[in-house]
Amino acid sequence: MTKAILRIENLHKRFAALTATDGVSLDLYPGEIHALIGPNGAGKSTLVGQIAGSLQADYGQIFLGDEDITTLSVAARAKKGLGRCFQVSSLAMPLTVRRNVMMAAQALTGSSFRFWKPVNNDQELIAAADHAIALVGLQARANDPVSVLSHGERRQVEVACALALKPKLLLLDEPMAGMGSGGSERLTNFLETLKHEIPILLIEHDMDAVFRLADRISVLVYGKLIACGNADEIRNDPTVREAYLGIDE
Repeated sequence: MTKAILRIENLHKRFAALTATDGVSLDLYPGEIHALIGPNGAGKSTLVGQIAGSLQADYGQIFLGDEDITTLSVAARAKKGLGRCFQVSSLAMPLTVRRNVMMAAQALTGSSFRFWKPVNNDQELIAAADHAIALVGLQARANDPVSVLSHGERRQVEVACALALKPKLLLLDEPMAGMGSGGSERLTNFLETLKHEIPILLIEHDMDAVFRLADRISVLVYGKLIACGNADEIRNDPTVREAYLGIDE
């Protein structure tokens, strides 16, 4: 039986009287996209913070493979194989696509100063960056500054930076944010292919993209998961229709 690459068990988080995460359990398997959806204020950002390590759960556990990562830092989780792309871009806009991805690949060397030495031509870093760039289909843009790329292409560069760290999974936080329909379509096509390379936990408001991409969808409302299933099951779930999709019976 295939093992989950990410497993979250009974996660809780409170802020004073507010329960932001209320007994959440979910998992992610190789070769799939598992989408997490919910209205504003549902607790998605809090849950993402706990998975990534920027917030510590009050109790509950998070496993990467068989390893308990619940108390590890963001950096330690990244080294263990949890890759994350943020909702707000953190790319170096004046630098080329290749140099941005090289800086990400450099993190595996453990030296934050190596990049600025003459090893800008380090063939190992270049090869690692070019491999990640090829995975996202931006070979023709490798020498272009990130500043001249479209919003969707920048999202692909961010994914390439995450892939350069050789993660076991990707945590994508609203990758469609700020995109027009054309950009969303291109990024959706890209993610549809990428899931065969690496499993993805996708947090997204674009329901067209979610219903097209996700193998499974979990719905979070007021910190609690109210449903989990495939696209058809979620579309037709009366509780989800009332609480989030805005469809009356």
